[in-house]
Amino acid sequence: MTDLMTTRWTRYGKDRLYVKTRDGIDVGHIDLLTGAVEVTVAEFEHDVRALASQQHSTPSPVLTPSPRPTAPDPPASPTPTRVGQDLAANVAGAAAWAKREEVNGRAPRWNLVARLLGIKTEERAWRVGAKGEEKVGRKLASLPNAWHVLNAVPIGDRGSDIDHMVIGPSGVFTLNTKHHPDGRVWLSERALLVNGHRTDYLRNSRFEAERVSKLLTASCATAVEAQAVIVFVDLAKFTTKGSPSDVYVTTCPRLRNLLMQRPQRLTQSQVDHIYAVARSSLTWQPA
Repeated sequence: MTDLMTTRWTRYGKDRLYVKTRDGIDVGHIDLLTGAVEVTVAEFEHDVRALASQQHSTPSPVLTPSPRPTAPDPPASPTPTRVGQDLAANVAGAAAWAKREEVNGRAPRWNLVARLLGIKTEERAWRVGAKGEEKVGRKLASLPNAWHVLNAVPIGDRGSDIDHMVIGPSGVFTLNTKHHPDGRVWLSERALLVNGHRTDYLRNSRFEAERVSKLLTASCATAVEAQAVIVFVDLAKFTTKGSPSDVYVTTCPRLRNLLMQRPQRLTQSQVDHIYAVARSSLTWQPA
């Protein structure tokens, strides 16, 4: 069998196994719930279907409702309890890879040619972003057991997600990963430039942290403040002329120290309680 890589993706009640070559070329995916197989590169059809035959249809962890009564003509019941997904099963970069698969599916052959020619495309942007999130995810995995990490947290009903959420003794952090291979970043108190161009990264990260703070506060029944973090991956140069007071900006190698060197703000029981709430998809989706 050809040497292939697989990435499992679970979201919105779906459970899929995406298949790609070692250099990241998408060749298809397997629906682990239905057994359906989709092959995007015909040369790999035999390999993808061979992988599918080895899989078992095992749904992602969910909170299941009680069985419906079997008695005839049951009385009217209140609105059924909503079913939530356990987001702890999400892997770093899962949402970005899923978006990449969606974009690539529109023109797989053109995207392959563009990649070979070094042409920047929307497919490339999502692929590079996903790889950056994977690198940050590996760095976060080295945090001590007192810390909890959630990846690719879907929020709202418009397809948005939080790259990483970290909950530990130093507080709650929303991480926005930015992958700019060999890029140059310039930071001041009010501006963040990448390769000489002003970005909206600071504004977006503030909004994300504020949104998370409101939703966690409502679900935890106690005040929870999330702190925004922007994490750059694979930079060539990082120049700091000042730092915003409400957004941490760092690089992947420095991330672990930044989180652990913050003052303690939460007890372990508070950390565990917030994590238990944050890992349920119901916390982040509209009723």
